[in-house]
Amino acid sequence: MAVEAKTLEETPTWAVATVCFFLILISIFIEYLLHLLAKYFNKKRRKYLIQALYKIKTELMLLGFISLLMTVLEKPVAKICIPKSVGETFLPCGSVDSSDWSEQETKCSEQGKASLLSTEGMTQLQYLIFVLASFHCVSSILTFGLGMAKMRRWESWEAETRTLDYQFSTDPRRFQLTHQTSFGKRHLRYWNENSVLRWPACFLRQFYGSVSKVDYFTLRHGFIMAHFDQDNNFDFHRYIRRALDKDFGVVVGISFWIWMFAISFIFFNAHKFYSYYWLPFIPLVMLLLVGTKLQAVITLMCLDSHDKSHVVKGTLLVRPSDHLFWFGRPKLLLQLLHFISFQNSFQLAFFTWTWYKFGFRSCFHRRTEDIVIRIVMGVLVHFLCGYVTLPLYALVTQMGTSMRPAVFTEDVIEGLKRWRAKARKNLKNSYSARPSLDTSLSLDSSPSFSLHSRPE
Repeated sequence: MAVEAKTLEETPTWAVATVCFFLILISIFIEYLLHLLAKYFNKKRRKYLIQALYKIKTELMLLGFISLLMTVLEKPVAKICIPKSVGETFLPCGSVDSSDWSEQETKCSEQGKASLLSTEGMTQLQYLIFVLASFHCVSSILTFGLGMAKMRRWESWEAETRTLDYQFSTDPRRFQLTHQTSFGKRHLRYWNENSVLRWPACFLRQFYGSVSKVDYFTLRHGFIMAHFDQDNNFDFHRYIRRALDKDFGVVVGISFWIWMFAISFIFFNAHKFYSYYWLPFIPLVMLLLVGTKLQAVITLMCLDSHDKSHVVKGTLLVRPSDHLFWFGRPKLLLQLLHFISFQNSFQLAFFTWTWYKFGFRSCFHRRTEDIVIRIVMGVLVHFLCGYVTLPLYALVTQMGTSMRPAVFTEDVIEGLKRWRAKARKNLKNSYSARPSLDTSLSLDSSPSFSLHSRPE
């Protein structure tokens, strides 16, 4: 005999109050942790990470609203009836079990139709959205954590650029042939000069020494010479870290087209598409393709410099250019990494959700091979993206034609904003005092700040 669930009319008030108390307590605790994290980022002067944290909070609020909306619309959606023939298409499993239908589904069944989505299905979908949000945030944080861990060695490389040995090796009074430089020895190989063999070589190079010291030194020198008057003491490593902090705010978000992909992933999970044979491999293939392209950009810069001059003064000078990237857009690689990260998170979240709701062995995972492929591909893509491709992306994408705003430190940005506000105020006062346009700003209105970054 079925037992009906008790409503709030039949539930003790102390039980309701206790549950509400703990839910509110957990929410306040999470909010406090996020507040402490924001204070820590502010103390470390990581403004872009604070913006990423607020974006995470916004996404969680959006998902909470979606969950609330699904709860309200459970019964109205279940009352929508569709033809039975349509309701039996594109099923993730081979058959439909009608032994535990709700009242709304029974009404549709009496009409010879099927419910669009049952109340139980709506509840399970809420679990999927919650798991997806958790996996996406955690996966993005771990991926960037792995990348930052590998990029720590770049601090010692940056410090080495201020030594006498480095200054002697880059002395413009020293002349050498292009293929005699360390950068030339690494990239001026006969297979790199062949347009066909270059791609397999770049594909393999990303697995061993994807970012070498000589690559870092050469790209740093090319960036500084392209955007500054001379090779100064600009902290290239700190600039990369600020730029990567800003990119993290993009990756951790969920845009409209990312939601559309999530919907398509759910659609192609039907049994007739055999998605477990090909869908888990899409993130890996795309990630390897992005890594190969990044290595190819470094090689093409070396070949371009070699073609223009076979003799080098000091060190090899590479020239940043957007035309080396796909469609002349270096930021396109960030969108691809965003897509790869979300797709991998979605597959791991979907696997965890089906395991929790339907058991380890269900129609979603009929074979052991399917389980092994999903887990191995998810972990492998996560590691390669964070430890191999992300540091390579952080370095190579700085070699575009334009300079990113992250090149300015927080002090410089704030100083420019204050100077701009003061200049506009003085100009407004000048216009109000005299109708003539012959006004000029005093020396006191010039920006007063240091171009050298303070320790972070």
